[in-house]
Amino acid sequence: MATLDVWASRQDDSPSRSEAIRRLVELGLETRTPAKPTRKASNKTRAAELAAKVVDKMIDPTAPADERDRRRRRLTKGPQEFREDRVDLPKAKGK
Repeated sequence: MATLDVWASRQDDSPSRSEAIRRLVELGLETRTPAKPTRKASNKTRAAELAAKVVDKMIDPTAPADERDRRRRRLTKGPQEFREDRVDLPKAKGK
């Protein structure tokens, strides 16, 4: 109540307590809050993001962009010859 009375006293017309409550409720209803994310990023996604950041620090910044992308992909996904043996990835169809 004390906070409400302080807020009301700072207004130009010093509204009554009930009027101050009405105004604050009205302000609260007009304020739009950002939508909450529907789902948090999974641990797998978060791990991939962190790995990409670490890899970016390791890659030579003077290399051309396509070479940096190739290196990043190779470090995060592994060499092509080992990808087929990974048990954490789904197997390709038709094999």
